[in-house]
Amino acid sequence: MGEEYAHTRHNIGFDVVNAFVLKHGGSFRIDRLAYIAEVKWKGRNFICICPTTYMNLSGKAVKHWMDKEKISSENILVVVDELALPLDKLRLRPGGSDGGHNGLKSIHEALGTTDYPRLRFGIDNNFSKGRQSDYVLSKWKKEEEPMVKKKIDLAVEAIGNFASQGLTFAMNQVNNHRIEL
Repeated sequence: MGEEYAHTRHNIGFDVVNAFVLKHGGSFRIDRLAYIAEVKWKGRNFICICPTTYMNLSGKAVKHWMDKEKISSENILVVVDELALPLDKLRLRPGGSDGGHNGLKSIHEALGTTDYPRLRFGIDNNFSKGRQSDYVLSKWKKEEEPMVKKKIDLAVEAIGNFASQGLTFAMNQVNNHRIEL
């Protein structure tokens, strides 16, 4: 899944989705515009995708698979990296602006709406002026890895809560909590 960007801040959404798929015994295959995995859990079917397009074209993949699988926008959950959140935070929202995130911007354009749930994974913004791109594309620092691992596990749990108990319950479990090691 974009080997040069594997396990970077930029691809944390892929890492979360991959962890969810692995936890529930699934595996990815390459298909149109995305790596795709189908997972069954608690009587529900999950279509998990990691777009193979550039980030700023990911809406094309999301729209294709939503149309193909007949999934409504309230039943998707987009997982993205978030510079505006510290490393010890996850934030789940029912919709909203793209906040400058090119992947969300592409999804908004493709779907024609900002009303779809998204799980934002805080990656912090610890970079010098003009170095945002390098920072986002960098690997995690050794000292950040325990927090990242814990947050991936919590994000996987949030996906399950979203699917089994609804958005409001999942938001209450995730939002406004500092994650501690």
